[in-house]
Amino acid sequence: MTSPIMKVDGLGIAFGGLKAVDDVSFDVEQCRVTTVIGPNGAGKSTLFNLISGALRPRTGRVLLDGADVTGKSPEAIRAHGLSRSFQITNLFFDAPVRENLRLAAHVLEAPRRSSLPLSRSTRAIAKVDEMIQRFGLEGKADELAGNLSHGEQRRLEIAICLASEPKILLLDEPTQGMSQSDTEETKELIRSLAKSVTVLLIEHDVGLVMSISDRVVVMHQGRKLADGDPKSVRSNPAVQAAYFGHA
Repeated sequence: MTSPIMKVDGLGIAFGGLKAVDDVSFDVEQCRVTTVIGPNGAGKSTLFNLISGALRPRTGRVLLDGADVTGKSPEAIRAHGLSRSFQITNLFFDAPVRENLRLAAHVLEAPRRSSLPLSRSTRAIAKVDEMIQRFGLEGKADELAGNLSHGEQRRLEIAICLASEPKILLLDEPTQGMSQSDTEETKELIRSLAKSVTVLLIEHDVGLVMSISDRVVVMHQGRKLADGDPKSVRSNPAVQAAYFGHA
């Protein structure tokens, strides 16, 4: 058993009278794949917003590698080693693939070099070359991001998240809208990522979830319904009733 790199402890937020996330707690183990699942409206994306700093929780706390990052800005949490992708592809579509990556990797430069032009960011440029090769984007490096296929754009977005060398990677529905072949490629990619970085994701494809996850957290109506390994979660009667539609 590895030690947790992230602890989510009693996290909660309400909008008016609606408790969107209600007293949710779980651990995320280092270099493992932890997946959050649940029906639409279960509070999954809101939970990610609380963890990543897009929303400030009313209750609870988030510990990242021992540091309390509760309520900090997304930029401050990113500096602690967390990087996040979104449901909707978030790229500079009018910029080449290489430039999208270089902008993300620029944070690796020492503070004294941060004001230098991007063209002189030697560490960032090296990281860009590494990401292009790792994600099989050699033939697309100078292509505008907006001209890539949907699957390529999603792969580029994950590469951008990794370009800042995070400790933990949050992926919000990375296979949404993908073809079956692109989904299979992404599944293998996530498996390979977990060898060097911790992955926390939201995903609707139950087959994919059960095949790549070390741990599954099930949410229902804002609360945690179950938490455990894929086999035990799938056989849980409460999960079967709430998520799979049968007891």
